[in-house]
Amino acid sequence: MLKIDGLAVRLGNFELSAASFNVGKGDYFILLGESGAGKTVMLELIAGLIEPDQGKIFLDTFDLSNVPIQKRDLGLVYQDHALFPHMTVRQNIGYSLPDKQKSQVEELAGQVGAESLLDRWPATLSPGESQRVALARTLARRPKVLMLDEPLASLDTPSKAGIRSLLRHINAAGQTIIHVTHDFEEAVALANRVAVIEKGRVVQVGTPEDVFHSPRYQFVASFVGIKNFFRGKTEIQGDSHFFHAGQAVFAVSPCVIGSGSIIFASEAVTLSPDKPHGSARNSFPGTVAEIEPVPNGFEVSVDIGVRIFSLISRVSFEEMGLATGKKVWASFKASAIRFIPDGETS
Repeated sequence: MLKIDGLAVRLGNFELSAASFNVGKGDYFILLGESGAGKTVMLELIAGLIEPDQGKIFLDTFDLSNVPIQKRDLGLVYQDHALFPHMTVRQNIGYSLPDKQKSQVEELAGQVGAESLLDRWPATLSPGESQRVALARTLARRPKVLMLDEPLASLDTPSKAGIRSLLRHINAAGQTIIHVTHDFEEAVALANRVAVIEKGRVVQVGTPEDVFHSPRYQFVASFVGIKNFFRGKTEIQGDSHFFHAGQAVFAVSPCVIGSGSIIFASEAVTLSPDKPHGSARNSFPGTVAEIEPVPNGFEVSVDIGVRIFSLISRVSFEEMGLATGKKVWASFKASAIRFIPDGETS
């Protein structure tokens, strides 16, 4: 649907280098990177606010190079929302609609949960309410691609959960979304495709599982930080909560019941040659699949039906005589697991 082909631009001391990736129809595509990496520059290039030095942008195979901003069928929502302060919420949402379509304002407000705000002024809105109004105003143009610049960055935790849920619903209704963030958890909770950007270079593109489980660059690995990431759902069995992820079932601390993802640090996973007798509720027999030297010791991938990663010291590694194919037990506490619910259950 959207194809970025060799896009490059120099702005002062910053350079975006030959970026290429595709965004499919209906994708929730997240551009993930640190502050200053070039994420917002990428959005502004796609929107037509910045002219590239080289490269092409195609929307449905149509070259956007000479297409004016207002005719690109794209919608961009900035972090600061940029609502018109002299207009009510109703007027803001209906700004781009012809008079004959003003009746759609209430429908759009209902779509984003802002129907009770229509007669309010922007100065009276909370950050979360402002985000809903900004989304409705942009959706009024029916863009083929909705582009979001750090949409959750300024929100408190309850507001983040609500907007995350809203964004998932908008995407589930068929809206293609490109979402810029520096927050790994947002990518885990929302994306079906991720591009990691470092200092103006797109260094890896793929599904969240591809990018987070198998980072191809040291920067990606260090930026993501956590490789134990699984999608699935939580259930209650008796008095306990469990998370089902493919062939593995993990004991978790009490949490929201439903679909989502779990993450836990490699440092939380201990390895032993025999079944441990400690308090860890998660103990699995497995086989060492891969071993990688890292600055603090070794990162060991263990196949327990799914792959989990353990970070162990050089001393422990040598004491256990670890090698590929060796049978071990991998253990970690339920409290080490963080559950990130899907938007619908946040």
